Amino acid sequence: MPAKVYTDKDADLNILQNKTLAILGFGSQGHAHALNLKDSGLNVIIGLYEGSKSIPVAQEKGFEVVSTAEAVRRADVIMVALPDTKQPGAYEKDIAPNLSKGKALLFSHGFSIHFKTIVPPKDVDVILVAPKGPGHIVRRQYTEGKGVPALIGVYQNPSRQAKKVALAWAKGIGGARAGVIETTFKEETETDLFGEQTVLCGGVTALILAGYETLVEAGYQPEMAYFECLHELKLIVDLINEAGISGMRFSVSETAKWGDVTIGPKIIDAAVKKRMKAALKDVQSGKFAKGWVEEYQGGYKKYHALLKKGEQHSIEKVGARLRSLMPWMKKRSVKGVQAAY
Repeated sequence: MPAKVYTDKDADLNILQNKTLAILGFGSQGHAHALNLKDSGLNVIIGLYEGSKSIPVAQEKGFEVVSTAEAVRRADVIMVALPDTKQPGAYEKDIAPNLSKGKALLFSHGFSIHFKTIVPPKDVDVILVAPKGPGHIVRRQYTEGKGVPALIGVYQNPSRQAKKVALAWAKGIGGARAGVIETTFKEETETDLFGEQTVLCGGVTALILAGYETLVEAGYQPEMAYFECLHELKLIVDLINEAGISGMRFSVSETAKWGDVTIGPKIIDAAVKKRMKAALKDVQSGKFAKGWVEEYQGGYKKYHALLKKGEQHSIEKVGARLRSLMPWMKKRSVKGVQAAY
């Protein structure tokens, strides 16, 4: 049975009208939620640690900025908009000591709750509101009078109002304009991690690099390999995004379609799917989460080394030169991406 899609008419902003909403963190999702809720007429404060570079940024946007602990004390609904690995430390130091009965904790990703790196008290609501898009898109769509579809979930509901609060929050950030679907912390977390690892980030980047290297090693110009294996990917993804896989196939040549349906399954074959199932099992069992937490605790050594290795791949140098020839394309340096969002 198809999932129920909630829209603006199913959500009531009045639920949040006389409440104080705190956003802990002012990064990708945090800034978008804060600005959209503020523009929806709600009372939003920002909680940041002392010395955070985000303090002047948030103040410039017209927000009252207080310490994380003070934000938790003052707020009725607290969004934990911090990186997954930083959440447990902030929870222990600033959030837990200032939580009281009747408050609500809100997350945009279920990692910390599902894998129990945070275990909240039973007398607070714990809810999920997860827009299916990065923060800058959540903000831009809202300012254009549109919205990004969102997921909501309820983990704890002592107030019996948790779902209404989640729907109201989703409406406040513009998600209900596009459509809101109910899920669970478990489902959101496990499908999100699996998708990132095997398709959206890990799968796509590994496929691009393997294709690029295959052409370059066969003696073709790196520029040709870049265009065929990376640059044109956006055209295909946009078509899929707009019309599904069949819609994309309708728009490409017969030759491309024939190569798609006959060669694609030989590349991404049963062995790949078997490894995907193994990756999913590691997500479900908590093995991936445990390893990621340990990586953080060890100072991100392997993480930084692998990212640096990726930045030094020849596809990055070739790509930077070719993108400089495309004045229509928005440019972002690797170092500036996080800050930009």
